[in-house]
Amino acid sequence: MARLDGKIALITGGTSGIGLATAKLFKAEGAQLIITGRDEARLASAQIELGSETLVIRSEAGNLTEIDALMSRIKDRFTKLDVLFLNAAIANPAPIEDVTEAQFDEIMAVNFKGAFFTIQKALPLLSNNASVIVTTSITNQTGAPNFGVYAASKAALRSLVQSLGLGLIGRGIRVNAICPGPIDTGGFNRMALPQEVMQAIKTDISGRSPIKRFGTSEEVAKVALFLASDDSAYVVGEEIVVDGGISLVCLP
Repeated sequence: MARLDGKIALITGGTSGIGLATAKLFKAEGAQLIITGRDEARLASAQIELGSETLVIRSEAGNLTEIDALMSRIKDRFTKLDVLFLNAAIANPAPIEDVTEAQFDEIMAVNFKGAFFTIQKALPLLSNNASVIVTTSITNQTGAPNFGVYAASKAALRSLVQSLGLGLIGRGIRVNAICPGPIDTGGFNRMALPQEVMQAIKTDISGRSPIKRFGTSEEVAKVALFLASDDSAYVVGEEIVVDGGISLVCLP
């Protein structure tokens, strides 16, 4: 039997990278899917890749009105959720001198506020034995120049996972995190940096990594599958690092 047979799974930020790879794997393992994103072209492409049976919804991760609308659509179609994978995030790297209030607010809204309120508003739909999975980042412990706001948002999520892990387990809801390191995703490659700078960053990171390469979205998706499935029934409030060992040698 497939590991997610009969389960309803929502993946935010599910149109590319880790989210899309996870959606494909969850579908292959029997889940009925809902994915969200905000880029119309990527939403349309994901719908084609995942098939008409997947519910693909344009939804802003940090907008509470849109989160309410999302939950209403899920309730109308499925009545429940068994897996909630909070993967939507933005980075917008910049030196501290250049960070604006608008940039700060957007990163925190999408990465932290949106995740918090999505969990809150999903509670009436989450089944007994549901799994909530949050994507954090190794920057939440190692630090990263020019990513201060992003790293802080991910550290907030790490703390939230611990608190909610304890707070919700009595309802049968497990909350855990996946903590990716350098993963070769569309989001990473779309950062507003010159090509030569991007290549220099990739070469430097790969050179310092014990495994000597970036990870793939598919490798992270396999960890998400473990946390989504009953195989992780005794895992609560944990953060699983998927980084090829680079955080052990102090990135950056």
